Amino acid sequence: QKVQYQAIGRMSSPGARPPPPPQHSPSRDSMDSMEDYWSEVKNIVEDGQGAGDELVERGSMDEAELEEDWLQEAGLSTLVSGPLVDGPAEALLSTLTRSQAAMVRKRLDNYTQTMRKRNKQPMRHVRDVFSTPDSSPVDPVPPVSPNGQIEPKLPHRTSSKGRSSRPVFPDEDRRVPESVPEQNILSFEVPYSEGVGSPRKGSDWQECQRIRKDDPDQPTFHIVKPKLGVTRVYDLSSEDMKKVGPFALIELTTFYDCLGIELKRNRIVRNKTRESGIFGVPLTTLLENDQKKLPGSRVPLVFKKLLSKLEQTGLQTEGILRVPGSASRVKHLRQELESKFYEDRFDWEQVRHNDAAGLLKMFIRELPHPLLTLQHLPAFTAAQNIISPRYQIQALHLLVMLLPEPNRDTLKALLEFLRKVVAHEEQNRMSLWNVSMIVAPNLFTYRGKNARQEEMQGAAGAANLVRLLITHQDLLWMVPCFLISHVRKMNEASAPKKTPSSEKSKRKLLKRWNTEREKERSEITDLREGVIRVHAPQHTKVSMAILLDKKTKAQDVMARFDIENGQGTTSRRHKQFLFEVGGNIGERCLDPETHLLNVYRVNPHCEWVLKQRTT
Repeated sequence: QKVQYQAIGRMSSPGARPPPPPQHSPSRDSMDSMEDYWSEVKNIVEDGQGAGDELVERGSMDEAELEEDWLQEAGLSTLVSGPLVDGPAEALLSTLTRSQAAMVRKRLDNYTQTMRKRNKQPMRHVRDVFSTPDSSPVDPVPPVSPNGQIEPKLPHRTSSKGRSSRPVFPDEDRRVPESVPEQNILSFEVPYSEGVGSPRKGSDWQECQRIRKDDPDQPTFHIVKPKLGVTRVYDLSSEDMKKVGPFALIELTTFYDCLGIELKRNRIVRNKTRESGIFGVPLTTLLENDQKKLPGSRVPLVFKKLLSKLEQTGLQTEGILRVPGSASRVKHLRQELESKFYEDRFDWEQVRHNDAAGLLKMFIRELPHPLLTLQHLPAFTAAQNIISPRYQIQALHLLVMLLPEPNRDTLKALLEFLRKVVAHEEQNRMSLWNVSMIVAPNLFTYRGKNARQEEMQGAAGAANLVRLLITHQDLLWMVPCFLISHVRKMNEASAPKKTPSSEKSKRKLLKRWNTEREKERSEITDLREGVIRVHAPQHTKVSMAILLDKKTKAQDVMARFDIENGQGTTSRRHKQFLFEVGGNIGERCLDPETHLLNVYRVNPHCEWVLKQRTT
């Protein structure tokens, strides 16, 4: 049966270069991993027999549907329907780079042409949105320092290798060591599509293949320290993260276009799904039910419990994730979970290590909508054909930003667990490549009426993507600065502009304007002096004026409040963080290393609040 699976062709994308002939014999570890992969595929096929017809079905999309679906997810649906008035879509367009705007124009033009072929008149023509060829926003400029000076480009680096999987930040002056190769340097300041060079050829491709397969060393990416500090996904409010998604889609499409890769999508058939229970229930429904039991839940409770069970007793078990549990016992435990979990009557002591691993993988596979989302699975699959490791990471970075919040949070919980499994390799005999090969078929396949074995074959190449997700998860969950910049500009462009409707309202507005003007004069004085006022409602001293200089960091303000309130940073029971609130952002938790003067210059009208995280 294994030979039958191996004969199935791989999925590919335009612009992808076919793998070269093997340059050496595969290692024993590589062959063992492939054996693990095919065993896992066999288990999935056997477990999938008799799958219900109520699950998601894949189908191709015609051009008009494809473009309309893309425009809708990009927050631009009003460009093909609705009146031509200032709104969110127009505000979004005003923030795009020239390359990104050209991609939107291309999508909209494709939609218009397809509708004309159907003898249907589109509600808008591309000329209605982009009046002239030169009306798109200007090209992005090089990174600009807070004092307005253009920063120099990074010099060419000589080759070097690194072993650490954690993102590495440079020194205070944001310079990267000269020994770091240029292809291992990541900057979050400029859209990735602007940094795409010519495709690599020859020895570069072979080097990429060598890193992917048998070489345990993977490149260590050095991140140019962001001027406004590192922002992780959970540092932004949910409202701001929802605005990040459309920009990430536009940038990903532009990025793939620069790489010569066609960005395909799957059609989602909205079939009926279960609204109660555990297995085969959408993540959003599960979380709605879980939040009634435990408010604030971000990852399904049963998923967290399975991970916890494995962490407590299974990390040192040889073959964990690889060796399947008894099929009959797993089936029985599944039934008991369905009937007893939410009533707190399920006996977790009866669950063995391998049973918990089987239930965990079954939960992922039976989600009616894949964890990586049905519409973006082709984009994940296409990423495996990107030659440059840096471009691969950048593609995955944008895809993670695109995931809905429940999917992204659940994926992160899974990746954190898998990293712990790999950390115990000496005891459990599960290397990074072993784990990736076993997890890949579960992430990149789904159950449905039209699920095909070809898709399982495509998951073999996706094992490298799983390895990258595990290894670079800390980096991938940082929000790129250029996406946050888009959100800030959009918030500024879409800020409501109220007009008075009567003499009475005009007088009220004038009075308020005078009051605000006096306040602004005071703020301008503070701005000139570099003074901010930090509010700390949970402290004895509820506010404090802070004089900023180029060296003032968020952690300095946090320490200042601790001293004023007679508390030490180590004795504090509930740690508090400094937030920027309002202005051109909803809410952002500042990394302790963030230089506040830079943030103040970008968002001078925000409030500064010291408080605990909500998550």
